[in-house]
Amino acid sequence: MSKILVIDDLPENVFLLQDRLEREGYEIITSYDGKSGIEKAIKEIPDLILLDVMMPDITGIEVCKVLVQNPITSNIPIILVTAKSGAEDTKEGLEAGAFDYIKKPFNRIELLARVHSALKLNETHKLLIEAEKRSIFSATVVTTNHKIKQPLTLMSLSATAIKRELNKVEISRDTILKKLNYIEIAIKEITDILNQLNAIKRPIFSDYMKNIRMVEVPSEKTSD
Repeated sequence: MSKILVIDDLPENVFLLQDRLEREGYEIITSYDGKSGIEKAIKEIPDLILLDVMMPDITGIEVCKVLVQNPITSNIPIILVTAKSGAEDTKEGLEAGAFDYIKKPFNRIELLARVHSALKLNETHKLLIEAEKRSIFSATVVTTNHKIKQPLTLMSLSATAIKRELNKVEISRDTILKKLNYIEIAIKEITDILNQLNAIKRPIFSDYMKNIRMVEVPSEKTSD
């Protein structure tokens, strides 16, 4: 069930929207001023916001700007609801980050069509974000496997060599120390790779094999 937040300072407008939308099976959250509307949007994370433009404390345009700039609510589509009909008013609302603009008085068919369109956009956006998350995870696994495989192989071979040396009658201390040094080098390489991956803020992808991507890991900076 999609959750819609209605923000309007006039109770009769809120009631009208709530009644029409609940009849269509939507869950409705209400707010009667801009400040509490912002708070409820952040707390509830609705799928859509219907926002009145003309409110006494904070205008709908100002509320829209605040919500669009907040990372928590920036992806929630906002439909501005207003009695204004000028082109400049519409332009101002869309420039503030609103998805759509409904003029009062609105009819039921127009309202539902615009709500459906906004919710469909929101759902598509969520699916794209989820797909990108899976892609990043997959690329990170491929990258980690590719980068760490060589030092892990070195550690495995060194450990085998140490075991073999310990089974000899005469144990070579130098041989064991040499293999332990290889293990320490491999451990440092793995640690550096993990630190580099952890430091990536915005991943850049490159082709690894057909239909497989990996994250580009920047080379470790060397000091003079």
